[in-house]
Amino acid sequence: MKAIAKIFTFIAFSILTFSSFKDCQAQGAFESVKIGRQEWMVDNLNVNRFRNGDAIPEAKTNEEWRKAGEEGRPAWCYYGNDPTNGKKIGKLYNWYALVDKRGLAPKGWHIPSEEEFNRLMNSVRFRSRALKAVGQGSGDESGTNSSGFSAILGGMRDESGNFSYINHFTAFWSLISNNNVDIIRLNIYDSAREIDLANTPAAWGLSVRCVRH
Repeated sequence: MKAIAKIFTFIAFSILTFSSFKDCQAQGAFESVKIGRQEWMVDNLNVNRFRNGDAIPEAKTNEEWRKAGEEGRPAWCYYGNDPTNGKKIGKLYNWYALVDKRGLAPKGWHIPSEEEFNRLMNSVRFRSRALKAVGQGSGDESGTNSSGFSAILGGMRDESGNFSYINHFTAFWSLISNNNVDIIRLNIYDSAREIDLANTPAAWGLSVRCVRH
């Protein structure tokens, strides 16, 4: 009986350990798709810990979000502060979470650069519907997901903490700023034909997709 109890204890501990690991930084547990010469995650990043195991602070109120941006501190949130949105959209991060030295991207992955976004756009000929998941978007630009990228129109959070544009817009952070002044994001809209890049305040909350070669 003692031996059986030890086995069950070991199994239970293993399950709990794996579950915690998967929730914070699930190394190698991400689905991916090859688009051109790049390999992209097919889901938005949804981790609550840096690569070294430190917790990334969650900003649950507008004040917490605004203050993190003003002080240049990393933060994440669920859209609308609703955890159920995390199952589909993942988490929204401010730019300070991306550049933190503890590492946001899981081992073996990295945050895309502006050049890598350009390669992605060229691979799908700048067509937004090729990146959007089926059921995302509207009219002629409804998602076909022909690339397998499976983009969800998960909205954003501005520097004041306000949420907007869910089901109409999504944007993904790049790691490197343009001339160390402007931070670049990749935009996908519900009814727009083309994908584009734009400058972004660091205190916004956007989705993250990781890439590897």
